Amino acid sequence: MLAHAGGADESLSVFLLFAGLWVGWAGWSRLKNKGFPRLPIRAAYALLAVGVVLAISAAVIPRRIFGPTGVRLPSPAAVRPVSTATIGFAQPTPDEVVTGNTLEVVMTLNGGTIVDASTTKLTPTTGHIHLSLDGTLMSMTYGLVQQISLQGVSPGRHLLQAEFVAADHGPFSPRVVADVSFTTPASVSP
Repeated sequence: MLAHAGGADESLSVFLLFAGLWVGWAGWSRLKNKGFPRLPIRAAYALLAVGVVLAISAAVIPRRIFGPTGVRLPSPAAVRPVSTATIGFAQPTPDEVVTGNTLEVVMTLNGGTIVDASTTKLTPTTGHIHLSLDGTLMSMTYGLVQQISLQGVSPGRHLLQAEFVAADHGPFSPRVVADVSFTTPASVSP
């Protein structure tokens, strides 16, 4: 429920929770003859039901609006920031034969700045890097050097992809992507 301290999703959750507790308390108090004597019994049941609905909504509604991480999810029609940044690989070099159980990946980023925290304020020059191996996301990194485990990677040719993404994890328009292929010999597999 409390995702990114002080965000809109947290404020909405807290408001709904306290509203639900207060309304439910008013209905419960009338049903137990502890207060609100002029409130009809039917209205007390209604208040209790509304309180339960509001309290449950405190957890459900903000997640539907802002997503499970607390960051407003972009709609498919959302306009993405246009970035002129470029990303590339210094290591591994194209078609390099990589031995060992760990691959040191060194990337280059021009025209962009890596930032640590997620935010809904998107700029065309700030974000972080998603690193994928053979189409599987391996890491979301906040640096240009990354160690990738090759344990369990089958021998042969592999594709490493780096994408500089906006702070909300969504792509820039156009996408800022670089690919490099490398080969692992038979001795690297488990």
